[in-house]
Amino acid sequence: MHPAAIAGTAAGRLLHYTVSGVVGGLVLRGAAQAAPAAKPAARRLLVNGIAGGIVAARWLSGAAEEARLKAGDVLAEARSSLGEEAPPPSAAEAHAHDHGH
Repeated sequence: MHPAAIAGTAAGRLLHYTVSGVVGGLVLRGAAQAAPAAKPAARRLLVNGIAGGIVAARWLSGAAEEARLKAGDVLAEARSSLGEEAPPPSAAEAHAHDHGH
């Protein structure tokens, strides 16, 4: 996967969780000021909303990985039809670098 795609995905998730947290916090604060008895219900609603976002992000991640693997299969089949050997699939590119570990 291209490093820019990985960075974009990470940035999107971070933005999603940040916005969810800020909006949820504002909802919670507003509910607490409006009716102190509503605070536990608002908090429960906030927690359930964030949990739903986490589940959706995991599902999307799995779907994206499945799509990447299917695209790799199609690419390997296309190379095979040309008589080329397809490189083995890998989750990350390995770069040889020497910086004195």
